[in-house]
Amino acid sequence: MFEFIRTHRRLMQFALLLFIFPSFAFFGLEGYTRFREGGNAIAKVAGQTITQQEFDNAQREQMERLRQMFGGQFDPKLLDTPEAKQNILDGLIAQRVIAAEAAKNNLAVSDQALQQNILAIPGLIGADGKFDVERYKSLLAAQGMTPAMYEARLRQDLSLQQVSSGVQGTAFAPKTVANRLSDLNDQQREVQEILFKASDFVSQVKVTDEMLKAYYEKNAKQFEIPEQVKAEYVVLNNDVVASQITVSDADIKSYYDQNASRYGEEEQRRASHILIKADKSASAADKAAAKEKAEKLLAQVRKNPADFAKVAKENSQDPGSAERGGDLDFFGKGMMVKPFEDAAFKLKQGEISDVVESDFGYHIIQLMAVKPATAKTLDEVKEQIAADIKKQLAAKKFAELAEQFNNTVYEQADSLKPVADKLKLKIETVSGLTRTPNPATAPTAPYNNPKFLAALFSDEAIKNKRNTEAVEVAPNTLIAGHVIEYKPVTRRPFEEVQAAVRERVVQEEAAALAKKAGESKLAKLKSGDDAAGFGETKVVSRTKAQGITPAAIPVVMKTDTTKLPAFAGVDLGAQGYGVYRITKVSQPATTDTARRQGEQQQIGNALAQQEALAYLEALKKKSKVEILKPVGTTPAEGVETK
Repeated sequence: MFEFIRTHRRLMQFALLLFIFPSFAFFGLEGYTRFREGGNAIAKVAGQTITQQEFDNAQREQMERLRQMFGGQFDPKLLDTPEAKQNILDGLIAQRVIAAEAAKNNLAVSDQALQQNILAIPGLIGADGKFDVERYKSLLAAQGMTPAMYEARLRQDLSLQQVSSGVQGTAFAPKTVANRLSDLNDQQREVQEILFKASDFVSQVKVTDEMLKAYYEKNAKQFEIPEQVKAEYVVLNNDVVASQITVSDADIKSYYDQNASRYGEEEQRRASHILIKADKSASAADKAAAKEKAEKLLAQVRKNPADFAKVAKENSQDPGSAERGGDLDFFGKGMMVKPFEDAAFKLKQGEISDVVESDFGYHIIQLMAVKPATAKTLDEVKEQIAADIKKQLAAKKFAELAEQFNNTVYEQADSLKPVADKLKLKIETVSGLTRTPNPATAPTAPYNNPKFLAALFSDEAIKNKRNTEAVEVAPNTLIAGHVIEYKPVTRRPFEEVQAAVRERVVQEEAAALAKKAGESKLAKLKSGDDAAGFGETKVVSRTKAQGITPAAIPVVMKTDTTKLPAFAGVDLGAQGYGVYRITKVSQPATTDTARRQGEQQQIGNALAQQEALAYLEALKKKSKVEILKPVGTTPAEGVETK
């Protein structure tokens, strides 16, 4: 089991991306804003529809993420099968049913939890240890988002995670089961190996012209040159639109005056606090006791303000700040819970507040420092404002130009020149395009998109020489193409590849001879033990190959050892054939406790995933999921279809 988890880690990650709940990993930050009704609905969950456009976006986003993860090893066709499409739809359904359950149970995320998640974003803590607000805003702006938008969506995502983690947290791995599996994992076997190497049999191979031609015909696809096109294309996106927009100095000045707060830093305050916990659900008696303790500590620190840090370290129940004497560092408005913020921003430097009640309990606050608000001058932010204005105007104008782009490439389909002239676009040319994206080309290149390539290789584009439709290859990015030259699939002539064919035939024949010799040796050993010819004894286990060919380990460890010596044969493909003599089975004298704990955790995680999937299926039935237009071969289990 552990071997499968290790060796199929990427496969399991891929499956989890499709089935489990962390929506940012799959659907991106925009996933929750796409709950739109429409006639192109493909599914309905708890009364809300999933549209074809949402599905297409999810499929495209998943394809881009997998391409970034696996690079040239990723085959886009993996997501173009009925099964893969159904998995993506299942993911969208899972997102919806969990969102419905979270809403029903009024799951909420506290301001403090939200703040901690934002502070944990890599790259937002500067060298001085402070939160970089400007970089935070800049990163969000690059995605077309404001802090308020992002924080609302993050809060919603965290509430969904509460549902999934609550279910997965109930699973555990029985110790006896974990120990049994770990014992199997630790089991050792003493093994000797004989390798019948294919390379040793090359001299015995006799190759004829008929064998070469037969291989060439049988494996024709190995020698094919895929169909290719040379094409022109035009791209319409926000950058192109923005480049055509001029912003005046007056516009920049007006924008600066209206948004001055964006180009400065609000007042920040540094405070220390002592927290005596009392949750909202605590009893009246517990709350009274907590408040009484806070009042006593308040009297103590007011008597000796210099001892605030010492008292906080000894008494505060906030684990994040107690060790630092209650220090919370600098913060601005909106970063703390409201009662705490209101009190902190009324204090003067060095002053200590009264006892302040919040959802977390009772606070005593001491204001340590004040960092006044600052503002950048117009000259400092002029270029940034011009870019912001262009971006906003481009976003508004894009929808208008997108309609013109669509109509023109369709109505004047014999050439891209009309749309290029009308919208001031540049016609680009690219050669050597095939039906599948080129892994050596940047995945963000618009002409390397699988949907555009599919349109480019359609009969309409190739046979009828018409423009492709306008294809959306990224948010606010449209591309249309026109085939200039088409080269169909061809096969390299036999004479051109004859040397390569000969090499492959020799390899195959040599491997076959090695296998035959190995199987003959194995048959003799099973009728009578003979240690002659075997190499030195190696001690191996499922986690330690110790000099034995790694591909043979699974077979060696599965071989029946009720009678020793036991023998196993392994076809090593092009390498040849291996024969193995197993003489002893034992358990190690000592065990790796840390590894065993890790294995128990793996089992627990696997069981937790099973629990989560079972819970998800129950939620599907509860939410009355309907598949209106199945995208795969069969609808998902546990849902109804119309």
